[in-house]
Order: sequence, then structure tokens, then C-alpha cells
Amino acid sequence: MATTEAGLADTKLLTADDLLRLSGQGVRGELVRGVLHETMASGHRHGKIAVNVVMELGNFVRPRKLGSLVASDSGVWLERDPDTVREPDVAFTSAEKIPLDAEIDGYAEVVPDLVVEIVSPSDSRRWARDRAQMWLGHGAPLVWIVHPDTRTIDVYRPGADSTTLQEDDSLEGHDVLPGFTCSVSTIFD
Repeated sequence: MATTEAGLADTKLLTADDLLRLSGQGVRGELVRGVLHETMASGHRHGKIAVNVVMELGNFVRPRKLGSLVASDSGVWLERDPDTVREPDVAFTSAEKIPLDAEIDGYAEVVPDLVVEIVSPSDSRRWARDRAQMWLGHGAPLVWIVHPDTRTIDVYRPGADSTTLQEDDSLEGHDVLPGFTCSVSTIFD
């Protein structure tokens, strides 16, 4: 028997393979050190923002063949034994890390270069900050935390203070996507 962080007995820690099987049965969630954390659909506004992010990034990434973009259901395998699989809302991984012709069945085992998380109404500011720090801690060089309620985006990079961008600011790709820029307001329109 395994125990959770709260000290309660669990029947069994799940693996990434278990999570894939559950996904096929309609269970949606992430795995954190073997423990399933079910997630729910986040609603229309959340989905619209995710599509806007993908469109802006895709218009920059695809013609230049810089790498791949994925959405939340793809999952990223971050830790083994016990397994951790997280689902960023949007992620970009460079072609140097995952070749453009790679066909990955299951979860990618490469930390994305850019992670975009869209805050749901039930998520706290602390959750958002902790989520960004988790991605940075696993090696993501750029994290955008999108706040629909305030129409702002927090930008996190290793070794730098986070910055909060307002609607009239420009969102940039920094070293991850040099030359990428778009208006923050475009993400919310």
C-alpha cells in the first residue's frame, strides 16, 4: 500500500500507462507522483483563449518549421516511479528536442520550451505561480500564465522575476521564439 502526502492509505499508485488507459475510458486528468488528479472541461472562454494562443504561435512556428505545438490532452511525462504526467493548456517544443517528423504515441517525455497555462475560475493566483514554478523547475525556459478575468499574462523565465503584461503590452517569445510578438489583447479577443 502506498500513502499519499496526507498520510492516507491508497490502494495503488497509477502509472503513465494507467493514465492513458483511463483517458481512453473518458477519465480526464493529470498524474502527480502516481496520484490521479481529475480535471474538468474549463468552459468556452478558456477554450477560445487556448485557440487564440495556438493560432498566434502556429502562424509563427509552422512556416518556419521551428517545432511542434500541442494542446492539453497530449500530456508531458515529467517524472517516473512514481509517475507524473502534466497537461499544459498549450505547449511548444522545438524541433531540436522533438523532430518535426516524430510520431509519439502516448506522452512526450521532453519538457516543452514554452508552456502556456490558462487560469480557470477555480484556480488561485498561488496555484498559477506554483504551476509556473513547477514547469520552470522541470526545465521549461518560458512559461506564460494567462489570466482571463484580469486579461493579463504573467511571464516566467528562469532566474528572472515574473512580469505581468496588460492588454496594451506585447507578448514576446524571448530566446525560445526569437522574433515572435503579438499584442496581449489578441489573446483575449
